[in-house]
Amino acid sequence: MAKLFNLKILTPQRRFFDDDIEAVTVDAPDGSITILADHTPIIMPLTVGNTRIKKDGKWQDVVNSDGFMEVRRHEVLMFVQTCERPEEVDALRAEAARSRAEERLRQKQSMSEYQQSKLALARAMARLKISGH
Repeated sequence: MAKLFNLKILTPQRRFFDDDIEAVTVDAPDGSITILADHTPIIMPLTVGNTRIKKDGKWQDVVNSDGFMEVRRHEVLMFVQTCERPEEVDALRAEAARSRAEERLRQKQSMSEYQQSKLALARAMARLKISGH
């Protein structure tokens, strides 16, 4: 049996996940990283994308917004703005958000508006990917 550690995923609205797991894979600015038990303590930023959680030998996918992660000796804390399971994703709403973000990216914008549009597009695409659309 694999060695376990506690994973907590926290959003401003709720405690999304709190359980002992075998592994977690997250998207970071430099690519994906997998954390196993006894990983070296780190604090790192997270990008919009998919988080894969391995519990009882099975992988579960969730979609998350940007945030950060703190790896401690026997636990991992993820702080993100949003986190959703595939069944919680409204694919029609995500598709509409993708279309709006792509249209905004085609328009002249300030750098701040451009960055917000890119982030909105990334969130929509991650939601669509995990929902299977």
